[in-house]
Amino acid sequence: MDKQAIAALLDKIESTETASGNPRVQAVVNRIVRDLFGTIEEMDVQPDEFWSAVGYLTEAGRNGEWGLIAAGLGFEHFLNLRLDEAEARAGVTGGTPRTIEGPLYVAGAPESLGSARLDQDEQPGEVLFMQGQVRGADGQPLAGALVEVWHANHLGGYSFFDPTQSPYNLRRSIRTDADGRYRFRSKVPVGYSVPPGGSTDKLLTLLGRHGTRPAHIHFFVTAPGHRKLTTQINIDGDPYLWDDFAFATREGLVPAMTKVEDPAALRAQEVDTPYYSIDFDFDLHAARAGLPADHIERARFEA
Repeated sequence: MDKQAIAALLDKIESTETASGNPRVQAVVNRIVRDLFGTIEEMDVQPDEFWSAVGYLTEAGRNGEWGLIAAGLGFEHFLNLRLDEAEARAGVTGGTPRTIEGPLYVAGAPESLGSARLDQDEQPGEVLFMQGQVRGADGQPLAGALVEVWHANHLGGYSFFDPTQSPYNLRRSIRTDADGRYRFRSKVPVGYSVPPGGSTDKLLTLLGRHGTRPAHIHFFVTAPGHRKLTTQINIDGDPYLWDDFAFATREGLVPAMTKVEDPAALRAQEVDTPYYSIDFDFDLHAARAGLPADHIERARFEA
């Protein structure tokens, strides 16, 4: 079609809007529609291709995979980078890097003081102890900070989304002790892929991309007077460490994992076989007016 004819059509569509509509929604949707009209024209998208896409979008929603698709197409990482830039413009630098939340957080995990054990279900794998300190904007330890942690089991499944696991398996909330320290015991997580044959897998296959994530552990870290940190650490040595389909791996979020075999250390940790250990500290930014929101409003699973 002639560009002027397309522009006239778009103007006609937008002219049906009234002042009762939401101006922000009108502006964003109209921009998206204009961009899509341009894509259809420039790429010569045929009606069957268009309706195939509509069917795909319907299927993806039915499968509950939009969170995975948003991560896999880079949208969640892009939003994080924009937040980084907004904070930098406001003079916020340093601290523990943020990275994607992913679609599998569940609120309400059991809370304990100082330490917790995540692996309440029996599962194979090597024991992992992870510990560290939460520090404030002044570099001092933060007592009473909340460290929410969650990760997948040995098959890549998350409790609540995987019916074979008990509620809140591999999910806990830990209040830091008087020295700002947290500690937990779990099993070394493994990498996993998107559901085979699912909506995300179909799209990535057509794009010639894989859908695998390296082994990782998710965190929310919050404390009064400080900005909420959404982040995750990746397990060093994973073959997909820097080839994450969700683009979540970032410098500063790949701590060393040490194998501990000393008999005295095994006795101290009350384990019978060698275990792995990760030390990792969280450095938070001070909360203040004029900064972008640190808590992202989005649909999340409710237990």
